[in-house]
Amino acid sequence: MKDTNLKFEDYPFRVPTEKRTINKLESLVGELEECGSALTAKTAIKHWNKYMNELGTEMNVIQVRYTLDTTNKVYKNAQEKLDEISPLIANYSTKYEKILLKAKYRKELEKLYGPYLFKMYENSLKAFDEKIIPELIEENKLTSKYDEVMGGAQIPFRGEVLNLSQLGKYVSDPDRETRKEASIALDNWLGEHEKEIGDIYDKLVHLRDTIAKKLGFKNFVELGYIRMGRTDYNAKMVKGYRDQIKADVVPLAQKLFKKQMKELGIKNPQTYDYNLKFTSGNPKPVGDSKVLLGVAKKMYEDMSKESNQFINFMIDNHLLDLDARAGKAPGGYCTYFPLYKAPFIFSNFNGTEGDVNVLCHEGGHAFQAYLSSPIKIPEYQEPTMESAEIHSMSMEFFTWPYMEGFFGKDADKYRYAHLTDAIEFLPYGITIDEFQHWVYEHPNATHDERCAKYLEIERANLPNRKYDDCPIAAKGTRWMRQSHVFGSPFYYIDYTLAQVVAFQFLAEDLKNHEKAWKKYVKLCKLGGSLPFTGLLNKVHLRNPFEEGNVRKNIKPLLKVLNSFDTSKF
Repeated sequence: MKDTNLKFEDYPFRVPTEKRTINKLESLVGELEECGSALTAKTAIKHWNKYMNELGTEMNVIQVRYTLDTTNKVYKNAQEKLDEISPLIANYSTKYEKILLKAKYRKELEKLYGPYLFKMYENSLKAFDEKIIPELIEENKLTSKYDEVMGGAQIPFRGEVLNLSQLGKYVSDPDRETRKEASIALDNWLGEHEKEIGDIYDKLVHLRDTIAKKLGFKNFVELGYIRMGRTDYNAKMVKGYRDQIKADVVPLAQKLFKKQMKELGIKNPQTYDYNLKFTSGNPKPVGDSKVLLGVAKKMYEDMSKESNQFINFMIDNHLLDLDARAGKAPGGYCTYFPLYKAPFIFSNFNGTEGDVNVLCHEGGHAFQAYLSSPIKIPEYQEPTMESAEIHSMSMEFFTWPYMEGFFGKDADKYRYAHLTDAIEFLPYGITIDEFQHWVYEHPNATHDERCAKYLEIERANLPNRKYDDCPIAAKGTRWMRQSHVFGSPFYYIDYTLAQVVAFQFLAEDLKNHEKAWKKYVKLCKLGGSLPFTGLLNKVHLRNPFEEGNVRKNIKPLLKVLNSFDTSKF
């Protein structure tokens, strides 16, 4: 048993060698092949899971260290080695899954592990074959290249050289000229790198199209859904869901945008103007990362026994890296080290309300990972992405009562901004998703055609967006800054699905906190033991794919929005 109270900096940094890894995987697959009963297979499965936890931890340690410092040659080389070796690991995982699916004792194993595990295996087998290993290696290298370009951004601004995260706070500055100047600086940088980023994406699209066709699919769309682990819904159902957002959320979002601009007194609003919510400025956190982490500690300690244990485990073991630094990859994420049963939160604090969002959003991911760590079947510990985002987005709402600690007198200002941002995000989320469907249905489109299509979709869902001062963005290049488009195709709709579900948690929490929190903890503990719709059903949450459910989850929010007196902000 590994020490689960080891500090992150003490985690061994081991780079798996191809020879050692392949030899071990061959041995484990061979052990399973020789099994003649469910009893002997159970032991072989235990050995496989143990090694995969070790290997997964080694790989995640490398990925975290690389994103913490993309300029470090040791970490970069290690990440490149992972890009090469991970498709080979997938090959042995496929062999392992095939043996279990064809085993004469499969039904006995299904009773032990549940039928969903085997459904997951059937799904993953559709997404892999040895013949696509060269393409998978190249795909990994291209996504790492995109991360390198974005993480290495050096943008001159008012005598400083800033990365994307550091520039972010100026894009939402109360001073309109500052917002404009920062947006133009960002637009200029994107213009300088447009061809490079566009070429990376073009190669990725063609590569994924090739992979899909090699595996027998018409195009990458269906394969993309399989890769995301979706066993209970398809592209047609997602389109129906997007249509609900267009009908029930786009008009509401436009009303909120108009109200915002009226209160700001801006008559010809540009896209960067929507980053500012109030004339007095956006709500600002009370301090730096140390102060905010202290507030988060008290908050989680107060919320429940489980969250108390969770936050102290995270802080004591140095499992949060929050500050923006040169060379650090942009964005934020939560990952998990199975060997140490430890989540890890990565972020780039920049002095905005987004810093608090991370402590709550990524905190929700980490809390779920912490609560579901006792699940012994590794595949059941981590849910599919749309389910995982329910934990993070719902935690954002469960933290509302503690916002005075983060924002002082601006707490209500934050709550209002948070809720309106969540509603206004949905049209953008479906824009990215609709764009990706079009791209992979038209893989031979040029870069300019892709940008034109993005702009067309954006104008339908977000007609308020204007880029008069930013000619590169005006071409329809906004998608190039969305990392999910490059690294995780078809992921982005998951945020919107989870947001709609999280709205139900907000409404229930305002009615009966204890009942809502109990339901939330139950959902977290279930991990990924069921698919998305199965988890919703298990804890009695509405399914967003069912016609009318988006409207039902949005309707209670109108009362919440009207409860705020925005004239005081």
